[in-house]
Amino acid sequence: MKIRSSEIVMSAVNRDQYPAEGIPEVAFVGRSNVGKSSSINSLLNRRNFARVSQTPGKTRTINFYLINEEFFFVDLPGYGYAKVSKSEKAGWGKIMERYLTGRDELCRIYLLVDIRHEPTNDDKAMYDWVKYFGYDCTVVATKADKISRGKYQKHMSVIRKKLGLADEKIIPVSSLKKTGFDILWDDITNTYSEHGYEITVD
Repeated sequence: MKIRSSEIVMSAVNRDQYPAEGIPEVAFVGRSNVGKSSSINSLLNRRNFARVSQTPGKTRTINFYLINEEFFFVDLPGYGYAKVSKSEKAGWGKIMERYLTGRDELCRIYLLVDIRHEPTNDDKAMYDWVKYFGYDCTVVATKADKISRGKYQKHMSVIRKKLGLADEKIIPVSSLKKTGFDILWDDITNTYSEHGYEITVD
């Protein structure tokens, strides 16, 4: 994928702040510090494009990034940070539910998990939530450079078991080594095509 332009056009909390209808989008979600911003930056070949919160768990906006003036990457707030209060967790839930309810432009959600560890209960709840709202979900296993390739299948088997996956694909990526993002881009472009959107790939 050739990135000709990328810009943040909106940091939204309420539905009336979302971008105008008609432009397709995929969203990225994961627990705090899983490497979501780094993965988005790697996809776009930008070093510091996606915003990284200085205080984990405190980001409470949905960031819309317009790519090539054709489609959106949507950066959803991280979850699962232990020091977040119950009221802050409730606020996060309301923002997420508002976004996931009837978002026709949303073609797929990419759930990021750390390949080194069994997904958390929050990861499982997030996956189930996405499926409950009727969206396609692909799991992206970050920090793949931290284990040898020979251990990929073992670790991904743990991920499958915890999340209740069957034959669904898991895409391992490494922002440090810049690996796996070509496969992730193929999945993104295929997703848009499956939903009737043709985007320029070169």
